[in-house]
Amino acid sequence: AMNPTTITSTNFILKHEITKVTGNVTYSGFTATFLVAVNLAYSTLYNATITTGVKDLAGNALASNYTWNFTTGKAPLLPVDLGSAGNFVVLTKTGISTTGTASIVGDIGVSPAAATYITGFGLIADASNQFSTSSIVTGKVYAANYAPPTPTVMTTAISDMETAYNDAAGRTIPTATELGAGNIGGMTLAPGLYKWSSDLTIPTDVTLSGNANDVWIFQIAGNLDISSATHVILSGGAQAKNIFWQVAGVVDLGTTSHFEGNILGHTSITLETNATMNGRALAQTLVALQKATVTKPAP
Repeated sequence: AMNPTTITSTNFILKHEITKVTGNVTYSGFTATFLVAVNLAYSTLYNATITTGVKDLAGNALASNYTWNFTTGKAPLLPVDLGSAGNFVVLTKTGISTTGTASIVGDIGVSPAAATYITGFGLIADASNQFSTSSIVTGKVYAANYAPPTPTVMTTAISDMETAYNDAAGRTIPTATELGAGNIGGMTLAPGLYKWSSDLTIPTDVTLSGNANDVWIFQIAGNLDISSATHVILSGGAQAKNIFWQVAGVVDLGTTSHFEGNILGHTSITLETNATMNGRALAQTLVALQKATVTKPAP
C-alpha cells in the first residue's frame, strides 16, 4: 500500500522522446492509473517513469526510478470516401455497354461522355431530360449531355471518383505486400491494407472475414482477374461497402463469378456472362456487362 499523496503527475511521468504527456494520476486500492488529457498518437514509442518520489505508508521511498517503454498500435484503417460517386452503382468516363439481359440495381452514369455511349440499355428519356430509365436498371441513368443540373452533378461525381482512387492508392503501411505472389485463391483475409506491384488473380474462392465495421483496401498495380465460377465470400458480418479494390490495370470478372466490394478502376471493368457483383463498378474508362448483375451495396 502506497501513500496516495505521493502518487502524482510529478512522480508518475509519461513522455514521447523529450515531450511530457499531460494527464491526471489516480490511485485506488493498489493500482495507480495515468489518464492522458489527449489521446496518444498511433504507432508511437512512449516512455513511462515512476520516480523515487513515491512512498509507501511507512514513508519508504522507491529505491530507484522504475521505467518502461511501450509502442501504441497502428491507426485504424478508415474506409475510402467515395463522395458523390457513391451514389452510383456503375460510373464511368467513357461509356457503359451491355450485351444480353443485364440487371442493375442503383443509378448509373457517364461523364464527360454523352448518353450515346451507354449502349444496350434501350434508354427512355424522362420528360425533364435530366435522366433516362431502362427496363434493366432499377434506378436512373445519367449522362453529361442531359439537362441541368445533371452535367454539374456528373462532373462532381467523376471528380469524386478520381479523388477516391487516389486516396485508396495513397494509403501506406500495408498489412501485407505481394501476398501469395499475386494469387490469393483459397485464402481467408483479415481486414487490412494489401498491396501488389503487379497483377492479382483469384482462381478459387477467397473469403474476407471481419465484422461490420472492418475495412479492406486492395492496391493492385496491374490487372485484377477473377476466374469463372469463383466467389469473393464475406463472413463474420463483413460488408461490401467497406471493401475497396483499387486497380491500375483492367478488371475482368469471369463467367458466373461473384464479387463483393467497390472497384476503383483506372481503366476498364468487364463482367462476363452471368457474373454477379454486390458493390460498385467505378471506372475511369468504360464498364462492359455481359448478361451480368450489379447491385449497389447496402449503406
